[in-house]
Amino acid sequence: MAETILVTGATGNTGRHVVAGLIAEGVPVRALVRDPARARLPEGVEVVGGDITDPEAVSAAAEGTAGAYLLWPGYGTEGVDETVEALTGHVRRVVYFSAIAAGEDSDSVWGRVEAAVRASGREWTFLRITGMATNTLGWAEQVRAGAVRAPHGRASRSLVHERDIAAVAVRALLDGGHTGRAYTVTGPESLTQAEQVRILGEETGLPVRWEEQPEEEARAELAGTMGADFATTALAYWASLVDDPEPVSRDVEAVTGRPALTFRAWAREHAGDFTASASG
Repeated sequence: MAETILVTGATGNTGRHVVAGLIAEGVPVRALVRDPARARLPEGVEVVGGDITDPEAVSAAAEGTAGAYLLWPGYGTEGVDETVEALTGHVRRVVYFSAIAAGEDSDSVWGRVEAAVRASGREWTFLRITGMATNTLGWAEQVRAGAVRAPHGRASRSLVHERDIAAVAVRALLDGGHTGRAYTVTGPESLTQAEQVRILGEETGLPVRWEEQPEEEARAELAGTMGADFATTALAYWASLVDDPEPVSRDVEAVTGRPALTFRAWAREHAGDFTASASG
């Protein structure tokens, strides 16, 4: 019988697809979730309660498992070393949801987690993601209102479908040949933010346009919700993508054997999430 795999963030955007992919392969799954009573997971999944930032909960959840899909929440690094030590005290293989920034800044949260996993001596694979298509759901209310107002409409991103991230994770957890690899996980094309909005309009049937927002106005909004440091970092990154678009990698296809899903395919699949309140 296949050995059990631990999935953290099991009810989230990628985790739930990792769970589904492992089950489809006949692999027993244990899910670490904050609130087991509210978790909606497939029948047969072993659900355990606990927070990924609690080393004792992580150790208990990892006991008896062979591998883990690791998702670290937020942008802080406090407790990273303790959590990774607790996890790797049991599992022999870790697949970590990382970001492309890890390869550029070892002091970033993603770089810090990667360093801790490497230092454990366990088998590891890092999924360095450019950006997730699902993050555009943050525009849903504006899409319904007819205009997305944000800065840097010419910034180009290679957004990836959450199912592609999960598909790469499943293969890295179950197959040989992925140990010590840091995959650049992207969509199959780089699209400007304005182009993303146009595609969302076409796939939802809603009339929507891009409206360029002055950077200082955007900075004030972001600082109010996410903090000044995040606002500065995010705006600088988006500005850089105008002249230096996010890369497009073929790693999804190399690992899964099929091309990465397009942003248009994602938009078509999630059209209902944008139109749900359009008539109510």
